[in-house]
Amino acid sequence: MSDRIVVLEVARLEAAHLAGLVGQFAELLRESAPDEGDPAIARLVPSAYADDEEAAREFRALTQADLLGRRESDAGLVLASLQEAAQISEDPDDPALREEVEIRLDPQTAQAWLRTLAAVRLVLATRLGVVEEDDHEHDDPRFGVYDWIGYRLDGLVTALDRGD
Repeated sequence: MSDRIVVLEVARLEAAHLAGLVGQFAELLRESAPDEGDPAIARLVPSAYADDEEAAREFRALTQADLLGRRESDAGLVLASLQEAAQISEDPDDPALREEVEIRLDPQTAQAWLRTLAAVRLVLATRLGVVEEDDHEHDDPRFGVYDWIGYRLDGLVTALDRGD
């Protein structure tokens, strides 16, 4: 991967909403015990051995904490990069909410964004019951955030592909 900087343009309100979602994701990672059976956490740590449950459980026991810790670290990088852009006033009529701001991502932070947006979208998919594309109902407003995260993820992948 190149050392180029990726520049995202977002409205301050969008940055604030994104920071809120990533913050909730980081909280989920911190507060969920791996063995509590949360399907979203389980989906973030897929089975390494589909045909051997005992081997899968053992592998998960050895790797899950590290994997979830890395996801939390990635979320921290995303939140740090959003910090300035996400500062908004409480006034819903403030025109600054729609102000476009640039977020500059170095290669390490861009990769953290990719992993975090994909993980947040996976958690949302789990909560919405999306297992396959057909499970997504485009007219259902509950899928708005899911689609928005997908849009941002697609844009970031496209920007990174242009540089390789």
